[in-house]
Amino acid sequence: MPNLPSHSSRRTGAEAPALRIPAERAVVDCAVYVDGMRLPGRYAHGAALAEVRRRGAGFVWLGLHEPDEQQMTSVGRTFGLHELTVEDAVHAHQRPKLERYDDVTFLVLRTVNYVEHESVTTTKEIVETGEIMLFCGRDFVVSVRHGDHSALADVRHRLEAAPERLALGPSSVLHAVADHVVDTYLAVVDAVQPDIDDLEELVFTPDTRIAVEQIYLLKREIVELRRAVLPLATPLRQLTRGAGNPVPKEVRRYFRDVADHHTKVAERIADYDETLSTLVDAAIAKVTVQQNTDMRRISAWVAIAAVPTMIAGIYGMNFDNMPELHWEHGYFVVIGAIVAITVGLFVTFRRNKWL
Repeated sequence: MPNLPSHSSRRTGAEAPALRIPAERAVVDCAVYVDGMRLPGRYAHGAALAEVRRRGAGFVWLGLHEPDEQQMTSVGRTFGLHELTVEDAVHAHQRPKLERYDDVTFLVLRTVNYVEHESVTTTKEIVETGEIMLFCGRDFVVSVRHGDHSALADVRHRLEAAPERLALGPSSVLHAVADHVVDTYLAVVDAVQPDIDDLEELVFTPDTRIAVEQIYLLKREIVELRRAVLPLATPLRQLTRGAGNPVPKEVRRYFRDVADHHTKVAERIADYDETLSTLVDAAIAKVTVQQNTDMRRISAWVAIAAVPTMIAGIYGMNFDNMPELHWEHGYFVVIGAIVAITVGLFVTFRRNKWL
């Protein structure tokens, strides 16, 4: 009897083990910084951390973009990250928050991006969101990005051009990323302002029709922007406090400036939300007025049409004994009366601006 493969050795395509994708596939950049200067060469994240700990100075900045569960688990094992934060970094969709796990600070930031469009009355999306998660330890920073608009290459280049800031340690990266995200908030609220102005002009311009749905669309985008921005206030306050704060005093001063900018953004978003609520009420009132005008116009034409209909209906009842039924000039008198009454009604309605 020929040797048949055992049951355990037979696998279908669906049962085949998943291929392991190395964590390096999700790495955007990995660098070692000592005394504010980037060491030359390329490092794998494990080797970079080993180099820092061998020297006893400096830190690693590892940047990841949308890692999967296996990749993030590998990184978490290397840097000693808590499993709950690793899960959050994979699945994203977190609210802005600041958490402390032993000696690792975990900060979640929501990123926003303004979607360019030709007209606010035709677009379907104005603001898109993403996420940045930062793990800040004693000798490392791990940044995890979700979304294509939240690149941190410019932030890294600006920091590398200012070694005195990088020399402050991993918390300098924490501040630079938070500052970049809040500056993006400012840019987005500036870009949204013309859209609100356009809708406001449409609503309050006489004899123009505005779809209330477009105002609701923009209000929905502002609500999404508010949910991304406002919860960050609490983490920023925590990063500026002194007691039990792992951020050095020199960096906390910079976080106060970020918190001030965030407050400015939050106030503008609140103003936008209030303005759009007012525009919704004004647009509904305008639609109501337009509907009343249309109903008056329809009623006027119905009244004019009712005159010949009524007279023709009376003289079409086929009675023999009706006044002026056999009169020679009856037809012309009836037509004349119809024309005179309808013209009189038309002039009256036109004078009262019903037509």
